Amino acid sequence: MKLMALWICVAGLSAQGLETRVPVVFSGGHETNPVDHGRPVVLVAAGLNVPPEVFREAFSHVKPAPAGQEPKPGQVDLNKQALLHALGKYGVTNALLDRVSDYYRYNGRDGELWRHTPAEAYAAWKDGKVTGIVLTRAGAGYTSATQVTVGGKPVAVVIQLAFSQELSRNGSIASIALQ
Repeated sequence: MKLMALWICVAGLSAQGLETRVPVVFSGGHETNPVDHGRPVVLVAAGLNVPPEVFREAFSHVKPAPAGQEPKPGQVDLNKQALLHALGKYGVTNALLDRVSDYYRYNGRDGELWRHTPAEAYAAWKDGKVTGIVLTRAGAGYTSATQVTVGGKPVAVVIQLAFSQELSRNGSIASIALQ
């Protein structure tokens, strides 16, 4: 009997003040600049290794097809020529432009989103409070900071994104810290 009482006492003490892991829920993070009309320009530009402003300028010479329509083959060629003319001086080749464009191609009218991988993390929880967040998978395809909730409640965080030419890691969460 004394042994059982001792075990209960030790178990009770070990549960007090211990840090536990609580799943983090990420939402959003796919907002785009209004001037980009829903295009993930920051991702495409990073994939091409040019600043977003350079890609926006290059894209300003493109004549997209009307909403809901495919561009005519001749227009596709003219658009590609315009992009390569503007981006070629930055080392962008036809092959690179095709690879990056194809990677981020999506149909927003059908509710699709460009290729992305959700981030994963857990919150360290102690005495009813989030004491830290541990990123276990950085995700990819984010264009803006995500919102974070823990246990259904929003948590104020500062998120830094990383952009790179490695498309599978482009737009990943580089760091996350409590505010």
